Amino acid sequence: MLTTRFVDGAPDWIDVGTSDMEGAARFYGGLFGWEFAPAGPDAGGYGFFRLAGRIVAGGTRTTPDQGPPAWTVYFQSPDADATAKTAQQARGSVPVPPTDVMRQGRTAILADQTGVPFGIWEPSPGKGIEAAGEAGTLCWVELYTPDVARAAAFYHSVLGWETSAVTFPDGVYTSVSPAGAGEDGMFGGLVPPADDLAGAEPGEPHWLPYFGVDDTDAIVARAVELGGRVRLPATSLAGVGRPARLEDPYGARFAVLKGDPRET
Repeated sequence: MLTTRFVDGAPDWIDVGTSDMEGAARFYGGLFGWEFAPAGPDAGGYGFFRLAGRIVAGGTRTTPDQGPPAWTVYFQSPDADATAKTAQQARGSVPVPPTDVMRQGRTAILADQTGVPFGIWEPSPGKGIEAAGEAGTLCWVELYTPDVARAAAFYHSVLGWETSAVTFPDGVYTSVSPAGAGEDGMFGGLVPPADDLAGAEPGEPHWLPYFGVDDTDAIVARAVELGGRVRLPATSLAGVGRPARLEDPYGARFAVLKGDPRET
């Protein structure tokens, strides 16, 4: 699972772009107990979600020409400009070129060979989210992609990721970790929809963030009460836990997961 002991290639930030920031703040506040506050007059409407005083995500209002509402996962880069250049050389793209952010670091939005967007964050000095791997915080990420081998090669060249096969009763899962981190550094997986252990995820290739919860079923029920939609009901998976896939009232997709006690 994720921690805030960030290393190059690991997730270090996440934010949601939404058509209604006030509505999204109410939804995630009611779901996870997050509190949202703008980052300041120079932030262009961008703000931070906090849980018990710690920053757990960012959020901003987006317009239709910027794409549909969605969560974006960011990964640590030692040099945002060099990483963006490597992504282009690997036949990806750079929808948003590297730029400095409020003297905290340097960021960019890249896209892999299938067009799936993701972010990079070069900390200087802002490290990233302040809590991870616990209830109400980011705990896992998955890339749904039609070609796992191609995706693995792309992200290896751009972010240095290493992959390993994890065998479950229902199939084999391709996990990812930062270079040299081994199994202890696993933070996510690459999933072809046809082999998804919990049922195929429809739609275009995309990144899906998971947030930890103490009670998956209760969170699913609460999400519906708050106007969200269930994309995949709570499902128990041996050796994994109890995940569910949801969509907020504005269309941003995410998942929740109560970990298996045997894995903690």
